[in-house]
Amino acid sequence: MTTATVTSAPVRSARRRRGRSVGFHVLVIAVAVVILYPGVWMVMSSFKPSGDIVGNVNLWPETWTLENYVSALGGIGGVSFWTFVLNSLILAVGSVVGVVLSASVSAYAFARISFPGRGVFFAIMIGTMLLPFHVVIIPQYILFNSLGMVNTFLPLLAPKFLATEAFFVFLMVQFLRGLPRELDEAARIDGCGHWGIFRRVLLPLMRPAVITSSIFAFIWSWNDFLGPLLYLKRPDTYPLPIALRLYVDQTSVSDYGAQMAMAVLALVPVLLFFVVFQRYLVDGVATQGLKG
Repeated sequence: MTTATVTSAPVRSARRRRGRSVGFHVLVIAVAVVILYPGVWMVMSSFKPSGDIVGNVNLWPETWTLENYVSALGGIGGVSFWTFVLNSLILAVGSVVGVVLSASVSAYAFARISFPGRGVFFAIMIGTMLLPFHVVIIPQYILFNSLGMVNTFLPLLAPKFLATEAFFVFLMVQFLRGLPRELDEAARIDGCGHWGIFRRVLLPLMRPAVITSSIFAFIWSWNDFLGPLLYLKRPDTYPLPIALRLYVDQTSVSDYGAQMAMAVLALVPVLLFFVVFQRYLVDGVATQGLKG
C-alpha cells in the first residue's frame, strides 16, 4: 500500500463528513426559512400601505409606513386597543392561576393519596385528552347559557379552576411520581398532614412542572380564538385574537394593514413571556434528566 493511498483515505472521509455537514445545514436553513416566512411576511406587511398587502408578491415594503400601527393602537369599533390587551391578560393570567392551583392539587391526590377507584378516575381523566373539544362545544354552551354566564369571562376561566385540563394534571402527576416518597414520610414524622406535605415539601420541588404548565397555559389562552368566539358577544369583552377579525369585513373595506400591525403587537407579550421563563423550562428538563 503506497503512502498516497494511506493519506487519501482520511482526506476522503473528511470530505464526506464535510459534505454531510453542509447538506444538513442547508436542509435546516431551508426548513427554517419555510417556518419563519409567514412571521416575517406578517411583520413586513405591517409596514406596508393596506392596499399593497393583498396581491403584492414583494416581501420587502416598497413604501414604509407606521400608519398601520397608529390605526391599530387607536382601536376599532369604539373600543380601545388596550381594552383588548387587558381582556387577553385577564384570560391568560386567570388561566395560569387556575391551571396551577387545580392541576397541582389534583396531581398530588393522584400521585400521593391512595383512595378507592384512583386508577379508574385517573384513566378516565387521561381518556378526556382523546375527546375532541368540538364534541363538547354544544353541551358546554347550553350549560353556561342556562347559568347566565354567556358574554362573560366565566365560561373561559371557571373550567381552569376545576382541573379540566387533563394535560397539565398528567404532566404534574408524572413529575410527582419522580420524587421519592421518603420526603413525604419525613414530613409526616414532623407532624405534617397532606396539606403540609403538599405546600411545604412537594410544591417547591414542583417548580419546573409548575412553570412549564404556566408557559403553555398562558400561550394557549392568549392565542385562543374559538372559546372567546363562542362565549363573548360584546366588542368590549373581546381579546386580541377576536379583535383581529374586526378589521376584515367582506361587505366593506378591510384594513389589512392595521390587522397585521395588531397581530405583531399581539405577538410581543407571548415572546416576552417565553423569553423570561424559558430558562426555567430548560431547568425543568435538566432536573428531570438528573433524577433516578
